[in-house]
Amino acid sequence: MQRSKWIKSIILSSAMIGLGVQAGESNFGWVYGLDLQPKGKWEIEQRIQLTRGHASGTYDYWQGRSEVEYGLTDNIQLAGYLNTYSIHSAKNYTNPDACGDSVGSCTGGYGVSGIHSADPTYSAKGIDGVSLEAIWRITNPLTSPVGVGLYFEPTFGHLKDAIETRLILQSNFLDDRLQLVGNLVFEAEKLKFDEEPIEEIVLDFVGGVSYRLAPNWSLGLEYRFHNDYDGFSFASQTQRAHFLGPNVHFANEKFWVTLAMRTQLGGDCWAPGDAECSDGMVWDSHGRNEYMLKVGVPF
Repeated sequence: MQRSKWIKSIILSSAMIGLGVQAGESNFGWVYGLDLQPKGKWEIEQRIQLTRGHASGTYDYWQGRSEVEYGLTDNIQLAGYLNTYSIHSAKNYTNPDACGDSVGSCTGGYGVSGIHSADPTYSAKGIDGVSLEAIWRITNPLTSPVGVGLYFEPTFGHLKDAIETRLILQSNFLDDRLQLVGNLVFEAEKLKFDEEPIEEIVLDFVGGVSYRLAPNWSLGLEYRFHNDYDGFSFASQTQRAHFLGPNVHFANEKFWVTLAMRTQLGGDCWAPGDAECSDGMVWDSHGRNEYMLKVGVPF
């Protein structure tokens, strides 16, 4: 038994070294894979996301997430986040159901209260709150045809409180140079920035492919199918949208970097959230384009 474990460890280590992989790195911007921190290892990760562009005017929502990860076991990773935000919104809404008589100078979007809809501009920034994270890798894609994992993340913030769960699936091909990863996302959230808190369910599928072109470089593509439901049930769907975009990833022994972007291909809204749509796009928590920068440093 000990010999079998020793041989298995050598095979896994050799595969990772040969591919220029470091444990815990993330090849994707928004998709979670199953490359976790080994037992007893730590990593600092910084994420910066920009959501930009609405029906008109200006909308820039920056989110920063400063994370510390720890490998509790070889298959269980724990993490904590400090979340920050910065919002600048100006004359960006065109739907009369949201703007009333203020069409042409209507301001809105995620983080902007409805009481500011008649204001020509809105800006805010600060510490949003904290998130905790746990990932349990049930099967490893390096040793199984399909890697399976469970993800759990509660968030306590100024803009929203939320509980997010994910089913993570990952398969590796071509000596682990090619990764296919999919996440089924369920999130119950309470948006707190409007006059009245808004309770909703998010049900998403995010997936991606990443191919290691060289020992340190990977290129890939990510997709998101987004769905919102009013209240904490699936009784009334309010939104649906599609997103697609590329990513590029670099990693060496000291750090790794991932750059990703995705653009909204189009969406639909239904009551009571139909005021969030115009021009065939969904605007409340989204933009025309989203950008992600992630940097990880193990220690």
